[in-house]
Amino acid sequence: MMVMRQLSCILLLLLAAPSAAKVINVEFKFTPFVGDPAKVDHVTTVPGQARVVLNGLPIASQPVGKEEVPVMFEAREVAPAVWVPVESLGSMVRKGKNTIRFEFTPTDAQASYRAQLRWASVNDDATQQGGAGHGKATNQSDEGVDNKQGKGKVVFEREFVADFAADRPWHHYPSVDKLSDADQEQLSALVNARAAIFKPDFADLYALLKKNDKIDSAAVQKAKCLDRAYAAGIRIVPAPTDQVEVLITGGPAVVIAAKGGNLFVPENPSAFGKITDQGAQMCLSAALMAAYPPRLVAVKAPPGIWEVAE
Repeated sequence: MMVMRQLSCILLLLLAAPSAAKVINVEFKFTPFVGDPAKVDHVTTVPGQARVVLNGLPIASQPVGKEEVPVMFEAREVAPAVWVPVESLGSMVRKGKNTIRFEFTPTDAQASYRAQLRWASVNDDATQQGGAGHGKATNQSDEGVDNKQGKGKVVFEREFVADFAADRPWHHYPSVDKLSDADQEQLSALVNARAAIFKPDFADLYALLKKNDKIDSAAVQKAKCLDRAYAAGIRIVPAPTDQVEVLITGGPAVVIAAKGGNLFVPENPSAFGKITDQGAQMCLSAALMAAYPPRLVAVKAPPGIWEVAE
């Protein structure tokens, strides 16, 4: 009888125990600055260029200007100049282990400054931290920070686990170490084909948007903002061929990019001025950003056909 009572107690404890919070995202925040966040409530960001690389794939290049930013919370956290919520990077994130790298090159190579990288896992439920009476509920865990100080270029690199990411077939393709002329032709055709879908009735473009869970493709189609843009004279073309380059990353994916600019550009930028309705502007901006990113990531699927890694 005593054994049964003990087993019942154990079972009740197991049933009553809350399930562990599940990690649904990892966030990274990077800031180059001057000032002492331990002593002041604001610091000044350092002008320069920040670059973010994920698993060998360049995913962002962002200028950082000189700006006064706050120092927040008890942890004296410097407000980010570059914020990367990993979940937003889609198929570029691998299920399991990933490596992210932040590179910053200041405009003034001789100026001394500090740089801070913070990271945290984001959970699907809040948990209680601290003791009774002075605890707090938070949906973050595994928080950390790395600081560096000096002159010139600074690099932070960190591994993280993304079990929340989808396991894509192309993540397991062989690495690409060189490109043949036939490869280059296929990659060029991919870029031209993407630009060509910006035309009525936009069926292929709507189909592309439908694959992107970050945008409401049905709402875009209903608003007909793409039709309005085309009627206004807006056309999308690839960057000039002599400005396009293909970057080998050491993995299965390559990056098609334009030197110093975007891979896709409006043929006649002034035509955007004809779209004056704010709702149509927002609709068009969201659709174009989703369909025409600054660069394309491509993979070579068996049996040797190149495709965009969506």
